[in-house]
Amino acid sequence: MLAACLTCLAAAPAPAGSPEPEALARQVEDTERAFARTMADRDHEAFKSFLADEAVFFSDATTALRGAQAVADAWQAFFVDPQPPFSWEPEVVQVLESGSLALSSGPVRNPDGEVVGTFSSIWRQESPGTWRIVFDRGNPVCK
Repeated sequence: MLAACLTCLAAAPAPAGSPEPEALARQVEDTERAFARTMADRDHEAFKSFLADEAVFFSDATTALRGAQAVADAWQAFFVDPQPPFSWEPEVVQVLESGSLALSSGPVRNPDGEVVGTFSSIWRQESPGTWRIVFDRGNPVCK
């Protein structure tokens, strides 16, 4: 019975008037690309604007930065040098049917363009068309 209920819930359409999942996925992809552009443009202030107040960024396997200010403060060091220390871009974006949360993931590259890691980010739609990052985690690429 529980399985039947879950199947019905999973098949439930998004509320009337809300964008289709594909349109929401494009919004998130565009937002992730704009977020990545803040690093390329060396614009720490713009970077901060993408952070949810309660953002959690994992700095390693066991340590998390909690809150937009802690994330912004820690990431300030990545914006000091004229050349970005890394770049990233989304390859996969999935959005919940409700349109409230999304996952983006893809490669992280060093300045030479070599893939050195991957990232996974969770985005929350805070108002129509406005997505803020709530979780972020990078992982090294296994050689």
